[in-house]
Amino acid sequence: MSWETWIAYAVATEVLLIIPGPTVLLVVGYAITRGRGPALLAVAGSCLGIACAFAITFAGLGAVLTASATAFNVMKWVGAAYLVYLGIQMWRAKAETLLEPDAAAAKSRQRSTFVHGFVTTILNPKIVMFLVAFVPQFMNPAAPAMPQAVIMSATFVALAFLSDGTYVVFASKARQSFLGARGMKWVQRTGGAMLIGAGLLTAATKRVS
Repeated sequence: MSWETWIAYAVATEVLLIIPGPTVLLVVGYAITRGRGPALLAVAGSCLGIACAFAITFAGLGAVLTASATAFNVMKWVGAAYLVYLGIQMWRAKAETLLEPDAAAAKSRQRSTFVHGFVTTILNPKIVMFLVAFVPQFMNPAAPAMPQAVIMSATFVALAFLSDGTYVVFASKARQSFLGARGMKWVQRTGGAMLIGAGLLTAATKRVS
């Protein structure tokens, strides 16, 4: 892959990533309810999900997902239901537990945010479909495929972490203005609404034929 091709790929990837989608709504929701640390773990989980999506794409399974309406719809509705479930959980959580969680609860919450970030990303069929359509445009068919796949995957993951991490930083700063229990209650419901909205956004995704 030439430098010119890599730069074009990186720019196109960043343009895609800065557009808010289900993952951005997820990490922003966690940033304003749980703080920067747990939200960054959700970003890390999402990045692992992206890496797995690349592996699925290059293994040829992405083409199957693109061609199968049933597989697409199953992934879409499971992912949407999962996000709505997380949103309802966040909406119903007690504000006091968000402000002063005990050590065990805080550790469990950190693990859960990583898992949620991963599952939300891997269950988004639009990501795999996008990679199937997007990645080949920047690959040189005359060059070995594996080195190009590794470079493109690493670039996408790094830019995703920077982009989503930036959203987290700004959202966590806004959280500092709502440190009281009453303020956190509204923040918590806002975060829950974001996750429910992310679920609805996923449910509205249509397969491109």
